[in-house]
Amino acid sequence: MSAGVSVGLVVNPVAGLGGAAGLKGSDGAEVQRAALARGATPRAGERAERAVRALLARRPGTRLVTAPGPMGEHSARAAGAPHDLVRSTAGPHSAGTPADSLGSGAGAPTTARDTREAVLAMAGVDLLLFAGGDGTARDVLDAVRELRERGERVPPVLGIPAGVKVYSGCFAVSPAAAGFLAAAYLSGASGVSGPALAEAEVVDLDEDRYRQGLVSPVLYGAVLVPAAPAALSGRKAGSSGTAPGTVEGIAREVVSRMRPGVRHVLGPGATTRAVGRELGLATTLLGVDVVERAERDGRDGHGERDGGGRLVAADVSEEELSALVAGRETVLVLSVIGGQGFVLGRGNQQVSPRVLRAVLGDTPGARADGRLLVLATQQKLAALGGRPLLADSGDEDLDRMLAGHVQVITGHHESTIYRISAASEELNG
Repeated sequence: MSAGVSVGLVVNPVAGLGGAAGLKGSDGAEVQRAALARGATPRAGERAERAVRALLARRPGTRLVTAPGPMGEHSARAAGAPHDLVRSTAGPHSAGTPADSLGSGAGAPTTARDTREAVLAMAGVDLLLFAGGDGTARDVLDAVRELRERGERVPPVLGIPAGVKVYSGCFAVSPAAAGFLAAAYLSGASGVSGPALAEAEVVDLDEDRYRQGLVSPVLYGAVLVPAAPAALSGRKAGSSGTAPGTVEGIAREVVSRMRPGVRHVLGPGATTRAVGRELGLATTLLGVDVVERAERDGRDGHGERDGGGRLVAADVSEEELSALVAGRETVLVLSVIGGQGFVLGRGNQQVSPRVLRAVLGDTPGARADGRLLVLATQQKLAALGGRPLLADSGDEDLDRMLAGHVQVITGHHESTIYRISAASEELNG
């Protein structure tokens, strides 16, 4: 690594904790305790480790500046990265710095203040990597603004996606993509051609309103990130411009394919909620529900009238969902996130690798035999500009198994074939 080039790493160890637990966020000690009680396992440190490994694969020997304990040190050590620790906003110190200096020692809770102080302590690094979600991005933005007010050097930043909500445009599409993009940027920082910088928006949701089904992202500002659109998630695009009839047509098509007695897992989103309405059910907008289609009742005299649907379970956690699909014929019904293209790993962490393997098995043919239904309007697919759909389930081998082409239902009696990729493979050229 060239002299003077440095990489900061900050991890929010509780980021994403509420996702698999079905809590639609991880902000606040009460939510974090509830997530742990529901069997949630912290994953942010593991995802940060993947990013660091990818960085080291492209730039061996890269030295990190990071925060003690679970806020970065653990991930750096697990990845085998040489690193220095920071203990205050005074600047980086040697690797012998006490691990509890930012209130983040083993077993100690971490807060937004810890994140901000860690970023402030890393002023002067050439690139700051942070692992978390939109809430963490806001904390990083606050610290960046403070650095600017102090007249100190403000580093470009790059998010490692680890939260429940990842709507901001400053995140890489996957941990591996974050590492590869960081390496490419550092090559430019050391005098070799690499990506330029671009502004990316930081947005966040009010989690309490979000849990009530009210999705209203607020723009908080912008940060500089390495410019590589193929490797960045981009800001999530809303679906308010979608004609209701289009969504209802998709819902009718899904219901027409449903067989009585087969469990269907409806992921979050307005499109999947329309499937619930078509079945006569009140399903959740931002949760994961399990439904079944009832037997035809024939009350119209011709045996063609459907008996509607049955809500097996609403707004389930990963643990509950795993139990509900075990040993049962099941179909996953998942919608595409507008503007980003994610099918797995953004807001639907309840559909975990364990659930995916239970439903799809271990063969790529599961994409084509009806056990995975992907829903998107033609408008939403067109907005991707040819970029693939993305899977970031947390299991890279499983994501690669799902890669290929998948049928996407776009309307009543309408579908198209579209490419789906493992998010970890983006920028891995």
